[in-house]
Amino acid sequence: MIVLGQRKLLQRLVPGLIHAAIFWGFVVLFPTILMAMIGAVDREATLPWLGHQGWFAFMVDLFAVLVLLGVIGAAVIRKLQRPARFEGSHLGEADLILALIAGIVTTLLLWHAARIALGLNEWPASSSPVSDALSGLFGDGSVTEVLERVFVWAHVLIILSFLAYLPHSKHLHIVVAAVNVFFSRTSPAGRLEPLRFDVPEEEMRFGAGTVPELTWKETLDTFSCTECGRCQDVCPAWATGKELSPKLVIMALRDQVFEEGPKLVRGADGEFQPAPLVPTAVPDNVVWDCVTCGACVRECPVSIEHVDHIIDLRRHLVMVDSRFPGEAEQMLRDVERASNPWGKPQTERAEWAERLGVRVLEPGEPAPEVLYWVGCAASFDERARTAAESTVKLLKAAGVDFAILGPRESCTGDPARRMGNEYLFQAYAEQNVATLNEAGVTKVVASCPHCFNTIGNEYPDFGGKYEVVHHTELLAELVREGRLQPDGDDRRITYHDSCYLARHNDVLGDPRELVAAVGEPVEMKNSGKRTFCCGAGGSHMWMEERGGKINEERARQAAETGADTLAVACPFCTVMLDDGVRQRGDDMRVVDLSTLLAESLDGDG
Repeated sequence: MIVLGQRKLLQRLVPGLIHAAIFWGFVVLFPTILMAMIGAVDREATLPWLGHQGWFAFMVDLFAVLVLLGVIGAAVIRKLQRPARFEGSHLGEADLILALIAGIVTTLLLWHAARIALGLNEWPASSSPVSDALSGLFGDGSVTEVLERVFVWAHVLIILSFLAYLPHSKHLHIVVAAVNVFFSRTSPAGRLEPLRFDVPEEEMRFGAGTVPELTWKETLDTFSCTECGRCQDVCPAWATGKELSPKLVIMALRDQVFEEGPKLVRGADGEFQPAPLVPTAVPDNVVWDCVTCGACVRECPVSIEHVDHIIDLRRHLVMVDSRFPGEAEQMLRDVERASNPWGKPQTERAEWAERLGVRVLEPGEPAPEVLYWVGCAASFDERARTAAESTVKLLKAAGVDFAILGPRESCTGDPARRMGNEYLFQAYAEQNVATLNEAGVTKVVASCPHCFNTIGNEYPDFGGKYEVVHHTELLAELVREGRLQPDGDDRRITYHDSCYLARHNDVLGDPRELVAAVGEPVEMKNSGKRTFCCGAGGSHMWMEERGGKINEERARQAAETGADTLAVACPFCTVMLDDGVRQRGDDMRVVDLSTLLAESLDGDG
């Protein structure tokens, strides 16, 4: 559906229809290339059977016109509308390609028209209304005979020129895009491919530092880029004035692959040393601007996995070059030393739960029905902790058998992994999986989408296979079952979709059920799978942000709805958006859905 159905392109209807018209046109018109090549050497010959079919002649006229309309539409967008997403693209190449496409279909129609005028058409002329109408421009004499030869040879030569130019232009994607889509990830969108540290040293890979260290899929990604800029258009870093453009990253990597590829082949004996990808192709700042929200990946019509590229560049910078933002050093040190990014003692992890009488699962005790994975944010950040306290109250009110690990719960390793320290992540993944397996845990509920994503999608690579649900999913289920009965009111609530919940893991409906149960929902323009990041992803919770503030931009979008409450379902989003609202001076409360639900049950809404 992505290739033949043009599904991703049609997310933007008008540009999608324009591209679809050109794409589907060339699919239908492909046999005419063979017909023209046969006709160029023998004007009396054509393809057996198909070349004589009136229905196919009609399809040729129809789709030739659609292709021309598509070319005109694309030219209008590029030359008159000039959308910002084309900034940095090779527009001259695109203009040449559009001209070649127009030349191909125009010469095809004129060739058919000349054949009809000469009575050489193997199909009924009435089946080709456009070509038949154009045939009125020609007589049946020697001039038309010459023109028929001119048109068919012009058609063939333009096609051959088009094919010869493709490998040297951005339109190489015509050849490789379908292959790239076929080999795109089938695993959950939030999962990163783990590095292997249990292989011989010469086979180890520490991310991508040079062209030879790119995976074959990453190399194929660079060849597939259409330079359409859809990824750039939805990137929150780019939208807030930062250097990062997902499109320009892929283009820069492709340029370095094209530059060094032949030299690497010729210098296979080790004479040629490839240049580092960072900063030769991609500046350092660009690598650290990414919030790993995945908007670019979802938008890309040819399934380029931009986040994987960024993470692989980070892995090499962190684990090989020891080069990363200074403020992130403290976070990595705290995770390694204290098992959490806040650097607090593990003995304090469950202090908040003691006064609520929460069961802490001790070694050897029977596993509960549900293990509540609290996460570092709710354990150590006061604003995020409110959601954990509310979740605990709701689970108790619904009679759910649950417990927490307390001091035995460690950071999932997500911040370290998204920063690029894969080795540290895997150490915590193996440790936490061992703890969960030893405890006999089968079902985990997490309030943090990052923990939810890591345990559910990435821990299976390390032997940890559990039923993992987000707290909004479990709470919505309890409401549907009548075990929680909220009393809603008329407050206007706009819900912010967390990237790691909505886009990466398809959790969309349950949070909205909770919003509708406690108030009047008001959707933001950027919502659902097209949500706009809060700015904390990709370890940016612990990094300084250059340029405009992503959290302030998201707070502005929320304020535009006129809602008085901004509901969230992520502790990072709670902190970031609360800061954004405060910095903007908006009169809007930022609160987790669990807290809204608990207040509704208590009559405090």
